[in-house]
Amino acid sequence: MYAYTGKIAHVDLSTGKVTDYPFSARERELYLGGKIMAAKIIYDLLPRKTDPYSPENAVVITTSPLTGTAAPCSSRFNVSTISPLTGLLVSSNCGGNFGLSLKRAGYDGLIITGKSPDKVYLDISPDGIACKDATGLWGKTTSQTQELLGPGGKLVIGPGGENMVRYASLVSQERAAGRGGAGAVFGAKNLKGLVARGTHTVALYRPQEFRALNRRWVKQLRAHPITGHRLPQLGTANLVRPMHRRQLLATRNYARGTYQDHDLISGETLREKYLVTNRGCPTCPIQCGRVVMVDGKAVKGPELETICLLGSNLLNNDLESIIRVNHLCDEYGIDTISFGSTVGLAMELNERGLWNNGLQFGDAGPLAELVELVAYRKGIGADLAEGTRRLSQKYGGQEFAMHVKGLELAAYEPRAAQGMGLGYATANRGGCHLNGGYTVVLEGLGLDVSGAATMGKAAFAVFFQDLMEAVSAGGTCLFTTYAVLPALLLNKPGGIAARLVNKLAPAAGGIVGLLHRRPRLMPIHLKALLPHTLAIQLATGFKMPLGKFLRIGERGFTLERLINLRQGLQPGDDTLPRRLLEEGATPVRLEKMLKKYYRLRGWTPAGVPSKGLLCRLRLAVEQEK
Repeated sequence: MYAYTGKIAHVDLSTGKVTDYPFSARERELYLGGKIMAAKIIYDLLPRKTDPYSPENAVVITTSPLTGTAAPCSSRFNVSTISPLTGLLVSSNCGGNFGLSLKRAGYDGLIITGKSPDKVYLDISPDGIACKDATGLWGKTTSQTQELLGPGGKLVIGPGGENMVRYASLVSQERAAGRGGAGAVFGAKNLKGLVARGTHTVALYRPQEFRALNRRWVKQLRAHPITGHRLPQLGTANLVRPMHRRQLLATRNYARGTYQDHDLISGETLREKYLVTNRGCPTCPIQCGRVVMVDGKAVKGPELETICLLGSNLLNNDLESIIRVNHLCDEYGIDTISFGSTVGLAMELNERGLWNNGLQFGDAGPLAELVELVAYRKGIGADLAEGTRRLSQKYGGQEFAMHVKGLELAAYEPRAAQGMGLGYATANRGGCHLNGGYTVVLEGLGLDVSGAATMGKAAFAVFFQDLMEAVSAGGTCLFTTYAVLPALLLNKPGGIAARLVNKLAPAAGGIVGLLHRRPRLMPIHLKALLPHTLAIQLATGFKMPLGKFLRIGERGFTLERLINLRQGLQPGDDTLPRRLLEEGATPVRLEKMLKKYYRLRGWTPAGVPSKGLLCRLRLAVEQEK
């Protein structure tokens, strides 16, 4: 079995029993790996609605075929479970070294069910998997825990997970599987973390051709204006300035899309005043990570989402405070996006007299202390630990609680990017820009397609959602998809070619929709723009033309939808906060786009995948009622 170890382990924490989980070569070809493999496993393991905190809930950690192959940006792994924040399926993709170490230990994936009677961690090696005492690790931060676990790749929780903060994260090195509260599920299972080690290597189908492709791929990434210049120079925060110019910068709990002090929290300011050096995940030629100093220690700097949600969203122009709070969230194991959004709601509730909590827009003073209060559920932190949806249900303000399906929105203000609004509304895991398709890259942050227009946006949302699902399942960082945008258009944004593409792109929605319905029209590899398909083919031996690759993404996206329907997803849940639908000069015009989106996906008007679609996707499941 090329590019795979061929082995998935199932650990029952209630008994300590470890068994092999069968997953055939054919299933690997249909679901590849990562989040799509995890969705298939969860669908099969959990045949009915599952309580996130129950012993029955499964945490599924998966690698991908490109993991461990030295393909660029391929040190990724995925964590999927039923989310305590949303009650739906959540997946979180992560860097760090745990995915590589898990595969070197001889495993493509790890399934964890049950609840340990004692506090434990899992030790994973080619010799087997053992539950070990974690009593001495309980209460430790994520960095302390990883240090105490010794050599190997680690994945751990902090106090946030132990106290079941609903948006508690998992941390590997300094990278977080942050969204949706997988860390809280670890805490509910009395599981402090995992450590993996080994020397297993995978065989490649065409090793020489694969390595030659990798060399060309690295050169492409280093030559591209985004992956070779903007990201290495400024990190993800390179987008702060253009987001402000485009009215895309979530500000004051998403009341508007511009922030007058945006330059004080920009990537340029971060570089000039705080940057020590760049850092990246293993196998990554982009090196977008920032290294900064906190209390004399070199630590990971904040990413774009963190800067926006803790900065402009709270009217906080103190970049030093953002750096500190980001570090504390990583140490305590708390998702910075959900934390920042929940605090923003709390500030507005306080301002409107709905909840007297003392938090005020523009006052960064309490933020560092607030992280600890949330992690230990003390004082107002007990309410904040529940997330925006539950907070608004308790105190009011549901119309300006900025979440979709219970998951807090990312930093992009969708009223200036209608396609991104549709993506938020339809993303399986909730208010996610990545699972939503990231169409904002067309609407001002890459190309310059009109963000106010709705024409063609449904087709592009479907196309990019499927593409990003497939890329994630294949095993590379989603930043590699930036290279899909031709450098010519980015280097000369005012040139004739760029202006023509931006003007004609909305009208191309029909063509994009046709290609979605007829993937056999794409029996090709786009090596210059999307080397992923050929890399997977050379690594695994699976034929992987672009059409088949996108169909795998569609299969995964649809399967996640089926799991959510089983979990109780209702018609009408594909929506946005009322603030975005009704307020401002250009509210998101969701209804029309959503109807078109459902038709393109082959879903009913209630958002349920049709039997014909399930047949085409070879999903051996019955349509959910």
